[in-house]
Amino acid sequence: MKWSTRVTEMLNIKYPIIQGGLAHLAYSELAAAVSNAGGLGQITAMSLPNPESLREEIQKVRKLTDKPFGVNFAIGQHGRTFADFLDVAIEESVPVVTMTGGNPKPIFDQLEGTDVKKLVLVAARRQAEKAEELGADAVMVVGQEGGGHLGRDDIGTFVLIPQVVDSVSIPVIASGGIGDGRGLMAALSLGAEGIEMGTRFIATKECVHASKEYKERLIQGNENETVVIKRSIGAPARAIINSWTDKILEIESKGGGYEELKDYISGTANQRYIYDGNVDEGFAWAGQVMGLIKDCPTVQELFDTMIRDAENIRGKWAE
Repeated sequence: MKWSTRVTEMLNIKYPIIQGGLAHLAYSELAAAVSNAGGLGQITAMSLPNPESLREEIQKVRKLTDKPFGVNFAIGQHGRTFADFLDVAIEESVPVVTMTGGNPKPIFDQLEGTDVKKLVLVAARRQAEKAEELGADAVMVVGQEGGGHLGRDDIGTFVLIPQVVDSVSIPVIASGGIGDGRGLMAALSLGAEGIEMGTRFIATKECVHASKEYKERLIQGNENETVVIKRSIGAPARAIINSWTDKILEIESKGGGYEELKDYISGTANQRYIYDGNVDEGFAWAGQVMGLIKDCPTVQELFDTMIRDAENIRGKWAE
């Protein structure tokens, strides 16, 4: 079955499946595996210590795959500037750059005159319209089911995707609550031309930086075991419920601001959980899709299952 959409054609990929940026987790092994399986793998730039380390990751990906891949920039986070990192991506002729969190215009300006495809993660119709106006080639639209940072309006994927599809002319990529072939077909039926998955790719063999405790929690957990933190500082994000997130919510409920929260929501606290497996001494991002995760396959096995199930659905529709 052909899987051609504007997204596959634009990105030169076989299947309209994109791996999310995944702070501190999206590196060469996972990115190459996703690209080799027919999707678009990504490296996370701003989790790396310096621009040269990004160059090294890009070169590692190229040793592992000859397929297209992207670099994700979490702008407006980490208190860091991205220009030098983006220079490296341009110098290395990375074909795709994705942006999450913050105003993408400075990245667009720096990419002017290049052939780099620009994808922007948004969580609202107006954000999608603005991204198109600025020059995005496609928008990735995340519903409130997603893991990590979300929009402020708590709009679910099933409502948000059609709204955005009706509001922009560029391709829409659905994100949030998608983890299998059923989610892929649902997204396409809503008018999206591809999907982005984050949480599901963490529970794969090639996500080598994720601790076994993290992966096991995703497999054993259900859709009720996530919580949105950081609402009080205007940056809502979905994480796995534990004693650490309980403490964050307690601080927020008492009116605590960023200064009181910063040690609890830091990258260091995140890494204690996701790298070291200290499940009560930090936090880990996850979407509600963790209720659908039952195993930890290779990326290729995950793709094989998703495409098989999606094609079975399409076959039933044709009966």
